[in-house]
Amino acid sequence: MSNKLSPSILAADVSRLGDELAAVTEAGADYIHIDIMDGMFVRNISFGVPVVAGIRKCVDTFFDVHLMVTEPIRYVRSFAEAGADGITVHAEACEDLEGTLDEILKLGKKAAVSIKPGTDIDCILPILPKVYMVLVMTVEPGYGGQKIRRDTFGKIKRLRKYIDENGYDVDIEVDGGINLDTVKEVLDAGANVIVAGTKVFRGDIGENVRNFRKILD
Repeated sequence: MSNKLSPSILAADVSRLGDELAAVTEAGADYIHIDIMDGMFVRNISFGVPVVAGIRKCVDTFFDVHLMVTEPIRYVRSFAEAGADGITVHAEACEDLEGTLDEILKLGKKAAVSIKPGTDIDCILPILPKVYMVLVMTVEPGYGGQKIRRDTFGKIKRLRKYIDENGYDVDIEVDGGINLDTVKEVLDAGANVIVAGTKVFRGDIGENVRNFRKILD
């Protein structure tokens, strides 16, 4: 299972978003991570459907859309039509998680599920056959720049063990507090899709991506 880098545009310069997405793609990013926040499931508000549709015209890179919204089933069609390739929903935000994942799949998109640091993996094990990826939040969702929570590493290890033992083709993504030091720790725990924001978009974007690639490859 290959390691992938998914830079989070939450940390990008929105006045130069198209240029910065082109820069991370050219430097070797696999995905573009797009955090959608509604001010309800998390306290912050970020991007919406028009932003996704707009930046879809800038790059062909896989759009890894992370819906941090209450009852995301209300929005999956809109984001699918705007250009999302993979859509991640939070287990904690869905009244009917399986139904939400089914709706994403019906739209021809890849479905993924996310859990917050305090959520046990047991609640998502039954739906693993439906998803291509599980996003384990390594900080509380809603804001960039937080320090990684190492108490989540045991959860990543348990999840990787369960996935491998059952023969599932499921990636484990991590998001929050990832830098050139902590990325090694989460890879060792079993993650293989890395979300990084400030450590990619602050400074020399190309060099930052290449430094991550040296570790991931």
